[in-house]
Amino acid sequence: MYEKKIFYFSGIYKKYSTLEKSKTVLIPVPYDSTQTWKKGAKKGPKAFLAASEHMELYDIETDSEVYKRGIFIVSPPVNNSISSREMVKKVYNITKKYLFKEKFVTLIGGDHSISIGSIRAFGEKYPNLSILHMDAHIDLRSVYKGDPYNHACSMHEASQKYPLIQIGIRSMDILEKKFIQKGNVFYMHKIYKNDFWMKKAIQKLTKNVFISIDIDVFDPSIAPSTGTPEPGGLDWYTTLKFLKKVFQKKEIKGFDIVELLPNQKESSTDFLAVKLYYKLLSYKYELITS
Repeated sequence: MYEKKIFYFSGIYKKYSTLEKSKTVLIPVPYDSTQTWKKGAKKGPKAFLAASEHMELYDIETDSEVYKRGIFIVSPPVNNSISSREMVKKVYNITKKYLFKEKFVTLIGGDHSISIGSIRAFGEKYPNLSILHMDAHIDLRSVYKGDPYNHACSMHEASQKYPLIQIGIRSMDILEKKFIQKGNVFYMHKIYKNDFWMKKAIQKLTKNVFISIDIDVFDPSIAPSTGTPEPGGLDWYTTLKFLKKVFQKKEIKGFDIVELLPNQKESSTDFLAVKLYYKLLSYKYELITS
């Protein structure tokens, strides 16, 4: 469990990590009580921050050092002992708190159930919101194992409220089909051959977008440390190519990265998650001037 203390992203200087001077807020959510196969995602935020200390802070692609715009890390709002319902409420409240301070709010999980609370808060703050969901699994169950806040239900509520564009899907239960938004699911077996799908997917998004990225959207060959890995996922550069286009065309209001499950024998997935996070911030703030 986390201690109550101040955290710094990548060991950056204090002047770039105060709330007052930071454009970005990062909320770590060390929670995995709804995980149904391998547990350990509650350790994801800690591993993420540890890996960040070994990342170069200059981004070659955008010729920028986005950390200088400030990244404030919140003390984790939950521990793993509370119910999933209570966790969702706490994540909603803390996300809303920083959204209404006009910060760019980001989250690192934890299992995918954390997104239920954050999406609620983003939906209240921003009209005309759509959700870009990148995942191996469709996560549209209304309830799983008696819990509507299970990680397998992470996008059900969003599917009832917002346009939900789902990318990289390659695993689902037949009962989830009735909750699919027609034409909004980009299955991996259909999109891996070319990039034509990117433009179509972006056109389906509204002006304001929240992005939720499950680490298992990536192929396990490059991101093995996740709770429910599935073969046949996205590669690194295809993912970045698509996300860069999204940031160029839409107004990204926030994002989360979830389902990082650290493995003591390999840390490459921890580093991938950190690099992805930093890339997205670079795209958010630096694309216009690059």
